[in-house]
Amino acid sequence: MNETAPIRGGTAVPTNNLEAFWMPFSANRQFKEAPRMFVGAKDMHYTTADGRQVLDGTAGLWCVNAGHCRPKITEAIAKQAAELDYAPAFQMGHPKAFELASRLAALAPTGLDHVFFTNSGSESVETALKIALAYQRVKGEGSRFRLIGRERGYHGVNFGGISVGGIVGNRKMFGTLLTGVDHMRHTHDPVRNPNIDGEGEHGVELAEDLLRIATLHDPSTIAAVIVEPVAGSTGVLPPPKGYLKRLREICDQHGILLIFDEVITGYGRMGAPFAADHFGVTPDIIVSAKGLSNGVIPMGAVFVRDTIYEAFMQGPEHMIEFAHGYTYSGNPIASAAALATLDTYREEGLFERAKALTPVWSQAIQSLQGTRHVIDVRTTGLIGAIELEPIAGQPTKRAFAAFLKAYEKGLLIRTTGDIIALSPPLIISEDQIGEIVDTLRPILEALD
Repeated sequence: MNETAPIRGGTAVPTNNLEAFWMPFSANRQFKEAPRMFVGAKDMHYTTADGRQVLDGTAGLWCVNAGHCRPKITEAIAKQAAELDYAPAFQMGHPKAFELASRLAALAPTGLDHVFFTNSGSESVETALKIALAYQRVKGEGSRFRLIGRERGYHGVNFGGISVGGIVGNRKMFGTLLTGVDHMRHTHDPVRNPNIDGEGEHGVELAEDLLRIATLHDPSTIAAVIVEPVAGSTGVLPPPKGYLKRLREICDQHGILLIFDEVITGYGRMGAPFAADHFGVTPDIIVSAKGLSNGVIPMGAVFVRDTIYEAFMQGPEHMIEFAHGYTYSGNPIASAAALATLDTYREEGLFERAKALTPVWSQAIQSLQGTRHVIDVRTTGLIGAIELEPIAGQPTKRAFAAFLKAYEKGLLIRTTGDIIALSPPLIISEDQIGEIVDTLRPILEALD
């Protein structure tokens, strides 16, 4: 653990100094006192530095939908790296980016036939917001500058994303953020919708918040509204029945673009290509990332309606239509990884598998109702949440204790506040679903 790099300034610099890496969304000091290191992975399991197997109950960070180190994906990456490692996306191209865009357009809901590539969910959100604003301007409605998000929404960590997002901890340190942003209420109502399995029975009227906000600001000033079909990072909040459909109706009524953030729900998590398919509501823009490339290579994709794309394709043909993009948009290796990921999903029927496993998953996770400290359980698709009663004056501590204990017992879970979130790879077996519940139950019972 004390290997050194070449001497710098007369001092040998440790190559594995834990202090050098400022870890994201982590309790850095706690981790560095007792590091939890993964050194390998295969299918449903991670291997720790001390040789233990840890069952992945979270698909990494909601992203490894096809399981770890899948041969088709790793082989595609190696082959592409040896053939064409990088090609610029500005005024140039390479075949795999176009092939991937075509494959994705065929997978998306009807009418969302154009794809803009990014490198993450945060960049996808930022791209979608900019497309929405620019679209309103190019079609002559530049007065539409407002963006509407939702309380408890998570839309990544860039300035646009945290502005329309509604998680206080992600916003409070960064000043005034974007102007012209408002927020609808969240849909979490554990009193009327306890232990949701699928969709909440009550709360469709909360969609009227968009109508209220539109009336307050004048609908002609609103460019777009962005929501997660299932709010994920805030603790898995499924929508009330009819809620997304009502948002679509209000947007249509007032000329507002509807954006679905499907960074978590896309690519099979709901037993369908997208949550838009699962809920039967088609937005104007879909934001995606994570499962697109199975988490192997950073990549995101933004899907837009034909009418949006065509609105930009005006004016002189030699002019850039949309002044936005990234150095790594449609990167060759990322494109190869994504194509191989789509092949793996199709060849192994993983979307269909997720749909078939959903009742088994729901029954297993919902069986944790009544376990000590559990105050609510929510399931939809292959996603689950177990909400714990907080320790008075010490929010998040109880769930974090469960996270540490689960890791010790060979299970990776994710916590957000005092909520345990679960989202396993789509290759999970029924026995492994049982293993997750059998591991968690005694841990929860033993918590202080």
